[in-house]
Amino acid sequence: MTPTTPTTPSSGEVTDRLDELSERKEQAVRGPSERATEAQHAKGKLTARERIELLLDKGSFTEVEQLRRHRATGFGLEAKKPYTDGVITGWGTVEGRTVFVYAHDFRIFGGALGEAHASKIHKLMDMAIAAGAPLVSLNDGAGARIQEGVSALAGYGGIFQRNTKASGVIPQISVMLGPCAGGAAYSPALTDFVFMVRETSQMFITGPDVVQAVTGEEITQNGLGGADVHAGVSGVAHFAYDDEETCLAEVRYLLSLLPSNNREMPPLAQTSDPVDREGTALLDLVPADGNRSYDVRSVIEELVDEGEYMEIHANWAPNLVVALARLDGHVVGIVANQPSAMAGVLDIKASEKGARFVQFCDSFSIPLITLVDVPGFLPGVDQEHDGIIRRGAKLLYAYCNATVPRISVVLRKAYGGAYIVMDSRSIGADLAFAWPTNEIAVMGAEGAANVVFRREIAAADDPDAMRAQKIEEYKNELVHPYFAAERGLVDDVIDPRETRSVLCRSVAMLIAKDAELPRRKHGNPPQ
Repeated sequence: MTPTTPTTPSSGEVTDRLDELSERKEQAVRGPSERATEAQHAKGKLTARERIELLLDKGSFTEVEQLRRHRATGFGLEAKKPYTDGVITGWGTVEGRTVFVYAHDFRIFGGALGEAHASKIHKLMDMAIAAGAPLVSLNDGAGARIQEGVSALAGYGGIFQRNTKASGVIPQISVMLGPCAGGAAYSPALTDFVFMVRETSQMFITGPDVVQAVTGEEITQNGLGGADVHAGVSGVAHFAYDDEETCLAEVRYLLSLLPSNNREMPPLAQTSDPVDREGTALLDLVPADGNRSYDVRSVIEELVDEGEYMEIHANWAPNLVVALARLDGHVVGIVANQPSAMAGVLDIKASEKGARFVQFCDSFSIPLITLVDVPGFLPGVDQEHDGIIRRGAKLLYAYCNATVPRISVVLRKAYGGAYIVMDSRSIGADLAFAWPTNEIAVMGAEGAANVVFRREIAAADDPDAMRAQKIEEYKNELVHPYFAAERGLVDDVIDPRETRSVLCRSVAMLIAKDAELPRRKHGNPPQ
């Protein structure tokens, strides 16, 4: 038998095939129709590709599986097989560093997740983990594709598993840009940060119609799961913005503060802000009287490079401020009591907010700066019955478990168990400083005197005068600013004006800190 010689396509045939390829790719980029694009814009929403262009450096996006189609049949699906299957996947750069991204295309099946759709996301997540690069999801999907049944549900399971696998390995950011219900809401809850856009994005497990059918309660989509609800009430969202452009710009800024993975240090930036810049304004920002409030964000602004910081969960649990900033170019995480909200007490929400942030910083080698001005834990029946013991212990566990550089500064009050929890030396802070206005004690002098000297006060001819005398006595004995320093519980009492310089030098010294936890599979933190 004579072997056949393979034929080589002529240049004309190759050109025809290239034309066909070009047409298919253009069709994938165009999407289902101009009408569908106009409908998306009419809702005040960008298309998936427009969002990717805003997120990534110009011209850096490389798409994968652009020509993927579903293979499902039934319910009319066999007649509708658009390219991409409703999700755009690929990678690009943000400020020159690789970032993986997937974006639901609401124009195709309402962004609903089917088998092929999920498979694309699974592949991209695996690539991000292997490459050690952040993953950003641009969510605008209607949940599982009902027509594909259990295959769609299994697709969500694969996403959840990979979210968990990537946790603490690469930064994961979810950007909510449309209505996301059911399984579509659980993946963001497993990621590190959730961004939302007011009016156009919602998250809920069951929508308003189901809520009304089951409970009789009538509520709008935004009232049930809008951006302000999740940013200020539930704490599910870390950030809420008025428009997509601002939202995506802030995602870029957040990425500039984060390492690509848990094996790298956060990016070091050049700064013109002198390390030894004197913070004279701090003397007026923080009143010496512990009963007067002030905004601790003004203190943070005075301490950090160029006064720039990114506050996280700004509208939820405002009695504790958590933020990312830089000190002499080094990225740091800041945890600070906020005296202007609930006098800066720790409660359930603040404890959980702080614990989550401390865990994130520890996962990605971000040093922790803790600014302490705390009168204690919030008392009350509701707090006790809702589990302040176990939920407050989350913050304690997170600090005790953290191996990153940890520096605390007591600005004023530091009373009782709340002082211990706010990264005191006794739970492992590497360096502890205090201002000369500090009051570190079991409780305030007024309360302590009423307990310790109650008999003397009750028996006195002038109880008020005796109480005042005993308060002053307690202050002089146990609450003076050098008591803790004399016992080695703080490393130094510092001039507030030198705080920035002290913190910058301390971070520089500790940046290479190497600490190991006992060998174990994982801990069992309080829930």
